[in-house]
Amino acid sequence: MTDDLAARAAIVELGSAPGPVLHLLTLGATMQRLEVACGDGRRRDVLVGLPGARELLGSSDYLGGTIGRYANRIAHGRFELDGEEVSVRTNDRGHSLHAGPDGFDRRLWDVADKDESSATLRLVSPDGDQGFPGEVTAHARFTVEADRVTLDLGATTTRPTVVNMTSHAYFNLDGAGTVDDHLLQVPASSYTPVDEGSIPLGDHAPVDGTPFDLRVARPVGEVVREPHEQVVAARGIDHNLVVDGSGLRRVARLESPRSRTAMEVWSDQPGLQVYTGNFLSGAVLGRSGRLLRPADGIALEPQLHPDSPNHPEWPSATLRPGEAYRARIEWRFSATV
Repeated sequence: MTDDLAARAAIVELGSAPGPVLHLLTLGATMQRLEVACGDGRRRDVLVGLPGARELLGSSDYLGGTIGRYANRIAHGRFELDGEEVSVRTNDRGHSLHAGPDGFDRRLWDVADKDESSATLRLVSPDGDQGFPGEVTAHARFTVEADRVTLDLGATTTRPTVVNMTSHAYFNLDGAGTVDDHLLQVPASSYTPVDEGSIPLGDHAPVDGTPFDLRVARPVGEVVREPHEQVVAARGIDHNLVVDGSGLRRVARLESPRSRTAMEVWSDQPGLQVYTGNFLSGAVLGRSGRLLRPADGIALEPQLHPDSPNHPEWPSATLRPGEAYRARIEWRFSATV
């Protein structure tokens, strides 16, 4: 089955120099390669990825994939929906991570339409897929412009269900090495503390006095080496930050002093999962020909808060027939001095 999926996967190329050039894989609607003009005058591939579909199917690191039905974790793979308990497949310490062992990132998506600068990929997830109710039709539309890449995510359902989609792209604005010297800024006044299984301990907590206070830009390597119990337990940052404001807004800024390049992440989602590649174990060979290790890239994943189906006080993940789920992510690139 793995060989068949890998053989059927296709590459979709969008954009042209001097603007961004994006390579997508129809397996997982995966952002495999993104070449941009950097501030030092060079063009670089700023995505950390794998050579092809076969390698993606052999990995559990979600490198560049479009995540669904439910990004992040659902505690014990259980939640209540309209008074009935729903059980979904688990794959991470007894919990459901990114919708279970066979999420959207491991499926072949159809190319619904394409032109030189944009493409819409479409996926139908059957009723009961990984335990989730309802047949869900999902789409991911990628658009490349002069200074940015936009991802519009959407879904509809035939029965009440939960949907929370995102992109699991890992970025390195130097194209090689680590992101330790990258400066990260996130306008979030609170974050979500988690237990040893990365499940929320309760409500959100203020970032004041913690490594999660990224309201002023800090080097990634400095943050992940702080002796805070949440950082130690996660072996870095793998946490949801509750981004200030609402609607489409800047949710993160990443800057490399080396390549003199900045990337702003814009989104309309309430949370941002910041993940510093803590479980990149050195067992997988990246597209660069190097073994991938922690801090080789950073994932900045706009989404609903983790385990939202079990937290009715947080923005809801429930999607009903006749409604449309929508989420937007923009990656905006610029040169720095």
